[in-house]
Amino acid sequence: MMSQTLDGHAGASVAIDLCLPCQSFWFDGFESLQLAPRAILQLFRFIGDQADRPRAAPKAMPACPRCGATLVPTHDMQRNTRFEYRRCPRGHGRLISFFNFLREKDFVRPLSAAQVEALRQNVQVVRCSNCGASIDLAAGSTCPHCGTALSMIDMQQAQAIVRQLQEADRPAHEIDPGLGLSLAQARRDVEAVFASFDQSPTWFSDVASDGVVGAGLTAIARWLKRAR
Repeated sequence: MMSQTLDGHAGASVAIDLCLPCQSFWFDGFESLQLAPRAILQLFRFIGDQADRPRAAPKAMPACPRCGATLVPTHDMQRNTRFEYRRCPRGHGRLISFFNFLREKDFVRPLSAAQVEALRQNVQVVRCSNCGASIDLAAGSTCPHCGTALSMIDMQQAQAIVRQLQEADRPAHEIDPGLGLSLAQARRDVEAVFASFDQSPTWFSDVASDGVVGAGLTAIARWLKRAR
């Protein structure tokens, strides 16, 4: 794992650990809840940078990096979104995949029936954005391995995070006044892709190799780099 220090609430710093091979975050205690909106956007950008990279198969019984105890599978809910992670039974922290982190922060929503059907007309097999397994669209729209439904990035929530950034009174950090406008344009671009799949021939190959969420992240990551 590699360590990264991010902004927390009230000017605090939060140090988290990242596992690039398995594309997961390790949060000690309640670190995930302590992240400031700016930090969440930083992690969103980081996940986008990793979206098209190979992912190692997760261990069947991962251990806590602090005490070595076997992590316990846990299911939770944020608003109306279900997500899952593995927690240390001794309370040292939790391991959460990039995809489930996005679900926890409401960055991901399921595809509509019309979007699934449009995808099915152009792609036969899609990589699951959660576990990386193959989803045969002829057989269904949920992963046969982990049960995750096909999902996409929710740009409305991304805009909400940017609004929080703009409203935050943080003199130590300068916020680009055009950031919200740029993200609004990015949202329109992404929604246009989903409204008319056939307008973007490369979209389907990205979806097949990276998953729907991964393909969206790859596209949005380019915008996030320009918005730094």
